[in-house]
Amino acid sequence: MEANKDKEVVAFLGPKASYTHQATLSHFPESRYNIVPQTTIEDVYAAVQSGNASHGVVPFENSSNGPVVFTLDLFADVHGRYPDILVCGETYLQVHHCLLGHAVKKQDQPLQANPPWRKLKDEGDSPNPSGQVTPTQTAPAPGKPRVQPLHDIKHIKKLYSHPQAWGQCKLFLSTHLKGTERQDVSSTSRAAELVAQDTAGTSAAISSRIAADLNELDVLAQGIEDSEGNTTRFFIIRRQQDVALPEAEESDNEMTNYKTLVSFTVEHGEPGALARCLAVFEKFDINLTSINPRPSGETLWHYIFLVEFMGKKRAEEAGGAVNDALQGLGKVAKSWRWLGSWKNALKA
Repeated sequence: MEANKDKEVVAFLGPKASYTHQATLSHFPESRYNIVPQTTIEDVYAAVQSGNASHGVVPFENSSNGPVVFTLDLFADVHGRYPDILVCGETYLQVHHCLLGHAVKKQDQPLQANPPWRKLKDEGDSPNPSGQVTPTQTAPAPGKPRVQPLHDIKHIKKLYSHPQAWGQCKLFLSTHLKGTERQDVSSTSRAAELVAQDTAGTSAAISSRIAADLNELDVLAQGIEDSEGNTTRFFIIRRQQDVALPEAEESDNEMTNYKTLVSFTVEHGEPGALARCLAVFEKFDINLTSINPRPSGETLWHYIFLVEFMGKKRAEEAGGAVNDALQGLGKVAKSWRWLGSWKNALKA
């Protein structure tokens, strides 16, 4: 990883023009930091764990499609590769997806989306020209996508994007690109790079307008996300030894102005084991905001629970509700780990 020695290195999920890149720039200006793209989320963790980067920025959850499981698994860290990684901050970014590709110009020979040898299984596999998702038994009254394509997209045979994007654009994809092959890639900006390299011009990417400009692609549709307020939350991570815990209560609003993430395991064979762990937080009036289970790697159907809550861990001798709750958790959980405390960005 090459870096300007005069600036701290910040690793992010790249390439450039990814949504993580945009979130990174909102918190770490390039005038003060050396912003270095990584190929995968795990590469970001590795850069911070090794000390090659002082900070990392990774996507954690989306308002429409929920948590990013790749990031959850790295926090669960069942193989112990990232023991020093903590969350030290968060940032939010409104995400507006575009369909990027190569528009068919009028003077071009039309591309054949469905050659004679490719027979559709049924009419339901075809894009719906009415702009309405085809009703099904499970969804008899589906919604309509918020936007229509800006260009003809009948020639699109393959889609690239990050797995999170599919769930954020369900209505548009079900209406206009139903049955089109999808391929997961490491980021939305990587998807745009792959489409730019497609000489046949029959692929498209779900990515950003910035990625369209960077890769000289046409915007075939814009704002294709299902929710106009589609937002992704990103975590800022760093090594534990670089995080200083406060010695005392900072303010009366510490329980609402801060958040904390912990992981823990339970004895799955003991009735009420999980309930006893969660009850510890209620005892100390701590508001849990999310709980996510991930496979523990120990045996089938055993889990690590990742719990986020309001409040801030302090130095051990400083006491406080969060410290007391974590002490109580240690008495009832099989194992547990503190994964960071940080300022609530929505209260900033």
